[in-house]
Parts: sequence; structure tokens; C-alpha cells
Amino acid sequence: MGKRGLYDNINAKKKSGTSRSKSKSTISDEDYANMKSGFNKAKEGASILKRIGVSGYNKPKKTSGHATKSHVVVAKSGNTVKTIRFGQQGVSGAGSNPSTKKNKNRQKSFKARHRKNIARGVLSAAYWADKVKW
Repeated sequence: MGKRGLYDNINAKKKSGTSRSKSKSTISDEDYANMKSGFNKAKEGASILKRIGVSGYNKPKKTSGHATKSHVVVAKSGNTVKTIRFGQQGVSGAGSNPSTKKNKNRQKSFKARHRKNIARGVLSAAYWADKVKW
């Protein structure tokens, strides 16, 4: 097992009954404050956006370099943040206003097949596929 983190150490001491009071703690006040605040979640959120390469929450981006999925989005609903990859690489949807009967039927079938998952909202891949590709 690799190097254990601060939370692991604190919880192990609590479990064994050898934890210290805050006044006798060896953790600096700054580290303790960071731990209590959740290690600055705003900074953490910005780093996930940068790592994925999207411009903001709920802003889908085409990923032509990905092996299987055509788009990615960092979806946020309330306090929940989730990275979602969706859409089959190389396959285009019918678009929001299909012109041919074939594409109209493709769109209708997709929406019927994924209706329940689309209704789950922003944190589902089907929602984003429907919004972006169909």
C-alpha cells in the first residue's frame, strides 16, 4: 500500500483510541483549517475543468481524440459535479431539425429509446446526447 494521507492517519488514530485533542495536535493551524473547509473546493473545481479542457460547467466539448466517445462535459447539479463522456465516435445524430424522413425516424427512435434516462437530467449521458447530437 502507498503513502497514507492525512484523513487515513486521523481515522486510524481515532479507531485505535490514540488521537490527540486539537490543543496537542501536530497539524498546523493552516492545514487544520484547510481540512475543515474541504481543501478549498473552488480550486478543486477549477482544476477539473482545466484537466478536462472545457470552458465551464455544463459546457459540452467535442473530443475527436477520444477512442470511443465524441463529447465530454463536466456536469454540475447543485453540489454534485460529474465528468460525463457521451456520444458514439464517428456517428452523427440527426440534428435538432432533421430534413429527411430517415433522420426524423432516427431522432424519434433515439428519443423514445432513451426517454427515461434523458428525464434523469443534467447528470446523465443520455440528456447530453439528446441536447448536443439529437
